[in-house]
Order: sequence, then structure tokens, then C-alpha cells
Amino acid sequence: MGFGSSFGRYRIAHSKFSLVFSQRSRQDKEKFNAQQVEITFLGTSSGVPTRSRNVSSVAFRLPQQAEVWLFDCGEGTQHQLLRSDLKPSQIRRIFITHLHGDHIFGLMGLIASCGLAGTGQTIDLYGPGGLKDYIDACSRYSYMDIARRITVHRISTGIVYEDDQFCVSCAKLTHRVPAYGYRIVEKDRPGRFQLEQAQALGIPPGPIYGQLKQGKTVTLDDGRTIRGTELCGKPEVGRKWSYCTDTVFCDAAVELAQSVDVLIHEATFAHQDAQMAFDRLHSTSTMAAQVAQLAQVQTLLMTHFSPRYAPGNAIQLEDLLAEAQAIFPNTKLAHDFFTYALERHR
Repeated sequence: MGFGSSFGRYRIAHSKFSLVFSQRSRQDKEKFNAQQVEITFLGTSSGVPTRSRNVSSVAFRLPQQAEVWLFDCGEGTQHQLLRSDLKPSQIRRIFITHLHGDHIFGLMGLIASCGLAGTGQTIDLYGPGGLKDYIDACSRYSYMDIARRITVHRISTGIVYEDDQFCVSCAKLTHRVPAYGYRIVEKDRPGRFQLEQAQALGIPPGPIYGQLKQGKTVTLDDGRTIRGTELCGKPEVGRKWSYCTDTVFCDAAVELAQSVDVLIHEATFAHQDAQMAFDRLHSTSTMAAQVAQLAQVQTLLMTHFSPRYAPGNAIQLEDLLAEAQAIFPNTKLAHDFFTYALERHR
């Protein structure tokens, strides 16, 4: 048997193995991801893109709602989405921090593509004053009819969105233009439903179990009043995360990040370039770490890095990471397509 035929059989066998392996991996991943929020960085550069980093955008995948929420949408975000495991058709909300181009220039292209793809669902946009004017002007001069596809919400300090699972609030940061940071809080869940105890009480199965699982009080046909809270274990505390960019160190960022599981904070400059940070109202790596320390967060994810720290330069991003970890050890350096899993508090 020649080498060519042996190699051909190897390629066929390898392809079959890869197919089975990828199918199993995908199934395992979907099962594993069913209960976790996935944070995916689509752009981690500040100002301009580089060969390895696009400009700002972070996606939060919420499996329980089959939705993706974007925070900022810099130029090229839709290309980054196509290279990721995220589905653009699941984008339901986009939260904008401020109106600098590296945070909004990707909006119109993404909205147009979602419309051409016929996703059918409305996208809610949240951002500071001026966002609606920007969207309207772009739509008018590019002849895009997107009025039925998007709803723009002007934000101010306080709650900007709330449903039965999440509450999103914002606060004004300190930057050259109006900029807002966001805090996302998942509402607490009732504890595990004690099925055996419910059966022992003679509670008939059916929709009533669903009400009891939610901690509600129900009245049975025999007149007994049953409190769902007494049939559930200890409530499961919801997850919390915050997103703070662009800003120099400020008290508002500390308040937004108070006791969160994950803080995403800009770290545009190295500590030795602090004067530039103060002049341009951006943060250094050490400022981000100080916010994390003061707010008592669990994990700090740094992003929005100046292109000046590219490989080959005197200061590199690993130096920024070392600076931050000296103050707050549980700090990670985000890169494009870096995904962080936010597990439930079981």
C-alpha cells in the first residue's frame, strides 16, 4: 500500500473523528452554557483598531432568554460577530456608553445587516442624549428605513431597563463628553423546590407547583393556604456585573461596581502615563485596579487599551496587567474574542 492511499484513509478517518468530536463538543458546550452568562469581548482597543484588536464592543449572551446584549458597538463589530460563536439574530439590546466614534461607528452597519437578514425583532438602543439624532441623521442620508426596527432610549442616571430577570442601571462617569457606566443585576431566584415535602402535604401536581416554585402563596381547593417560600430552599443570589468606560478614576465607577462578580473597566494607559490619562480623562491600569479594590469586586477584566502598547514597544500590555495585579490580584487582560463565563451562585 502506497503512502498516498494510507494518507487518504487517514484523512477520511480523521474527518469522521473530527465531525463526531465537534458534534459532541458542541452538545456538551450547549449543555454547559445553559445556565451561565457568557461575556465575549469583540473589541478591546481604544481609539483605533489594530491588527489584533478591534475597537470597543462587549457582548453578553443570556441563554435563558436566548438574547445577546451588546455594550458599545465600534466600527467593525458586525465582522467580529461573524467570527465569533454569537448569533447576530439574537441581538436584542445595545447599550452605548458615549458618542465617541470608536464606540458607535459600528451601529449603522450592524442595524442595516440585521434588517437585511430579516431578523424580525426590534432592537432597543440605550444611550446618552444625541444618540437618536445620530441614528436619525445616518438613516436619512443613507436612505435607510429603520424606524420600525429600532427604538432609541435616552438614558440618565438610574434604572434604564428592567424585566422579571434583570435590572440595568447607569451612572455618569468622568470623561470629555457625557459618558455613562452600566450596572447589570440579575434578580434573586427562589431556592430549590422541595417536591417531596409538597407531595407529603398532599398538594396536587400541576400549574400550582409552578406558582409555589416562584415563592408565591396559593390557596388549595380544600381551603389550606400554602406559602411557596416555605417549600423552597435558600434563595439563589443573582449575578452582578458592571461596565465602566470611558472614564478617569471616579466615585461613580466605584458605586456601579460595588460587590459585582465581574467588573469590566477601561485601562487605556500604563501607570507611568498617568498624566496622559488625567489630560484625556481615561484610566490607567492602576486606576482600574483601585476601582476593583474599593468596590470589593470578585474579578476585574481590563479592556480599551491604547495601541501604543503594541508588541515591540517599551511598555506592553503584560506590564499593565502586572501593575493592576499588584493592587488587585484577580485581574485579567481581555483580548478580542476572549470569553468569560459567569456562573450561577448555586
